[in-house]
Amino acid sequence: MMRALWTAGSGMVAQQGNIDVISNNLSNVNTTGFKKSRTDFQDLMYQTIRQAGATTGPDNQLPTGVQIGHGVRQVATQKIYTQGSFQQTGNSLDMAIEGDGFYQIAMPDGTIAYSRDGSFKRDSQGRICTSEGYALEPQIAIPAEATDVTISADGRVTATIPGQTEPQEIGQIQLARFVNSAGLDNIGRNLLKETAASGAPVVTNPGTDGSGTIVQKYLEMSNVQVVEEMVNMIVAQRAYEVNSKAITTADEMLGQANNLKR
Repeated sequence: MMRALWTAGSGMVAQQGNIDVISNNLSNVNTTGFKKSRTDFQDLMYQTIRQAGATTGPDNQLPTGVQIGHGVRQVATQKIYTQGSFQQTGNSLDMAIEGDGFYQIAMPDGTIAYSRDGSFKRDSQGRICTSEGYALEPQIAIPAEATDVTISADGRVTATIPGQTEPQEIGQIQLARFVNSAGLDNIGRNLLKETAASGAPVVTNPGTDGSGTIVQKYLEMSNVQVVEEMVNMIVAQRAYEVNSKAITTADEMLGQANNLKR
């Protein structure tokens, strides 16, 4: 009877974590480049009461055994890197990646972070940077006198300079790809860090070696589907309620056993 209490309790804890993940997905439904997460569950150890295949006589063998599980746990939260929808902005520094790849962002400590958020700005030095002021890597500086900036699908950045007949190429955007993108470490601010699980980045120009292409004046929106998350939330809520009902039932059974009289 006590086993049922702990087993159902593990189910409530697991579903609480599931709701936390769903809530984070819903709260970032309008976050540029955000990728939804999915909770993966795993059953816990089993207590074997009777072993399958055990012999009960000279010619008898048990076809099945008796095993009682001890509940569930939340074993992983996996990022799902499906393509988000595109939103046209008209801003020349807004970029969306159509396909695989991440922008490289230079962090203040000298390391490189990675992002799908293409809502770039220009800082006081003319460098293309994120909303936090972190520069795009490799660094690209837009001349102060430039009147227009064009970014091609293969990442070439050109600027129109007054007095020049041809646009001037001022930089090349490069994208990073990973063997296991789901293994990247989320550090907030739409940034991710490389880990041993993700593998080393493969840096290429857009449109080459499996990397996606750049779409200028568009932003990639979140891939969160509100209806899907609402359904997942209802399922998680009902699973939480059922586990709590199992605890109540086990408690009532213990109460009945405690009230037995000779």
